[in-house]
Amino acid sequence: MKLNRIVFTGSGGQGVITASILIAEAAVLYENLNAVQSQVYGPAARGGAARSDVIITDTKIYYPKVMQPNLLVCLTQEAYTKYSSIVRPGGLLLTDTKYVKTERKVSANQVELPMYETVLDKIGKPVVFNICMLGVVIGLTKIVKPESIMKTLGTSFSPELQEINGKALELGIELGAGTK
Repeated sequence: MKLNRIVFTGSGGQGVITASILIAEAAVLYENLNAVQSQVYGPAARGGAARSDVIITDTKIYYPKVMQPNLLVCLTQEAYTKYSSIVRPGGLLLTDTKYVKTERKVSANQVELPMYETVLDKIGKPVVFNICMLGVVIGLTKIVKPESIMKTLGTSFSPELQEINGKALELGIELGAGTK
C-alpha cells in the first residue's frame, strides 16, 4: 500500500474532523493498517477554519503532519484559497460545488461534486454532509473498504443515527465512483 497523506479542510461544524477520525479508526481497527490523525481548529468552534491531517499506510509513520497531501478535501472557499497549493502533483483535490468555486490550476486531478446539494436532495438533512464526503473519498480512492467505515460508524454513533449515516455514506460512494 502506498502512503496515503490526506488533508480535510473546511469550517467548524462541517464535520471534517469527525470524518478524519472515522477514516483513521477504520484503517487501524478493521484494515490492520497504521494511521495517525491530527487536527487544527480556527478561533471559533463553529464557523472558524478547521483542518485535519490523516496518514494511512502499512509501514511505520514517523511524522504526523501532512506537508503535501496526495488527497486534499476543501469544503469552503477559504479552505480552498488557503490550501489548494499544497496538494501533491498528480494528487487529488476534492471540492464541493456549493461552497467552492475553483479558480486556480493545480497540478492535481480536480474533482468538483455537488455533495451538499445531493445530501439535501436525497436525505434532506445537511448534518450528514461530512459522511457523504467521506463516502466520496472512499469511492474515489478505495483507501479503506466501505464496510470498515460502516463498522466504525456503528461504534461511533447512536443506533438512531446509524441509518442516516449509512445512507449518506452509500450516497457518497456512488457519487465518487460515478466520476471515474
